[in-house]
Amino acid sequence: MKQTILAKRYAKALFAIGKDDGKYEAYNEALQGVAELYTSTPEVEDALTNPLYPVDTREKVMTGIIGSIGADKIMGNFLTLLVQKKRAEIIPEIAEAFQIMADEDKNISHGTVVSAVELDAELQGKVQATLEKLTGKKVELTASVDPSIIGGIIAKVGDLVLDGSIRTQLASLKDSIKGRE
Repeated sequence: MKQTILAKRYAKALFAIGKDDGKYEAYNEALQGVAELYTSTPEVEDALTNPLYPVDTREKVMTGIIGSIGADKIMGNFLTLLVQKKRAEIIPEIAEAFQIMADEDKNISHGTVVSAVELDAELQGKVQATLEKLTGKKVELTASVDPSIIGGIIAKVGDLVLDGSIRTQLASLKDSIKGRE
């Protein structure tokens, strides 16, 4: 069950502390590492969230993780608090929310571009440059291929959607022809 609001609150609190200390990038790196470990290793997830294990045992597991990533005292206290409050299951969501806040602070947006065929690097660069002009932010694009759009591209950055696909143009043409009947 997603607990996005709660995760955003924890991420916001940690981000505020990190911003004040000038360490939010280090916190982001540590949080992303712990989230990756949590999601990729079922044993870690079980050891941190299973109610059959006493809280002090779960804290010892988290202490081991904190030591292995070399997190500072504040980050260590934050991760331990999540275990104590039985919130370790939302670590990936906290990491995601924290990454969004860090990207916003650096004026970076994430976008996707979908095309009918694989885009070459030059064309992808042009699409990225155009999206950067439109949004006024640095855009990091993720490209994917969807043959069902027939041709053209669909680019999305935040709320901005540019749909230049043949499928959409054909659907619009179909609607306009139906409207004339």
